[in-house]
Amino acid sequence: MIASLGVSHVTVLHKPKVAFFSTGDELKPLGQPLEDGQIYDSNRYTLFGMLTQLDVDVLDMGVIPDQPEAVSQAFAQAAAMADVVITSGGVSVGEADYIKPTLRTMGNINFWKIAMKPGRPLTFGQLGDAHFFGLPGNPVAVMVTFLQFVKPALQQLSGEVFKSPLRINAICQNDIRKRPGRTEYQRGVYTQLDDGTFLVELTGRQGSGILSSMSEANCLIVLGDEQGGVVRGDNVLIELLD
Repeated sequence: MIASLGVSHVTVLHKPKVAFFSTGDELKPLGQPLEDGQIYDSNRYTLFGMLTQLDVDVLDMGVIPDQPEAVSQAFAQAAAMADVVITSGGVSVGEADYIKPTLRTMGNINFWKIAMKPGRPLTFGQLGDAHFFGLPGNPVAVMVTFLQFVKPALQQLSGEVFKSPLRINAICQNDIRKRPGRTEYQRGVYTQLDDGTFLVELTGRQGSGILSSMSEANCLIVLGDEQGGVVRGDNVLIELLD
């Protein structure tokens, strides 16, 4: 369209630069044996994969140990390089969770904790001139909070017109326990019948540390904050995944 109008130069937005890192002494790089209490760092691979699907420049800063000085140094370095800083882990209230107090000291917190599952400890604020997203440490919570909060923000910063994810009604094939008071995102697999009806069933156990519940899913079952439990055969709202 621009070329057809004979325009050779236009003003554009630059790609947002996104720096991200994981926190935790328990995280081990791939290829090394695990010791007691250790796990492999999967969140960085998850975030890298999701970020590379967007129109952003990605800066992987690795794993930062649970030390106040190390977290402060990583914050300063990330804020100097990036428009958006994303961390995973360290946003709860444990003795070694330094993300929130460091952000309060070096920047500011706009909100911390939201009424959703998984992803309750999500933190958002400002770190210098950079936007900051502190994602939970559990792998599924990382993905769900990224889809619901980080992805729309990055699309907005990229100059895209925000479009809500496609949501449709489907008949649930499982009983689902839920208490009113928070929004929940269960992982599901939907199918479409010949008559156009959509069915959805859970991917299995829904713990926020069970990666397969997300990797096997093609949708999220969205249960609103005022909604209670679901009985097999009920209509539910599903959000289609890319």
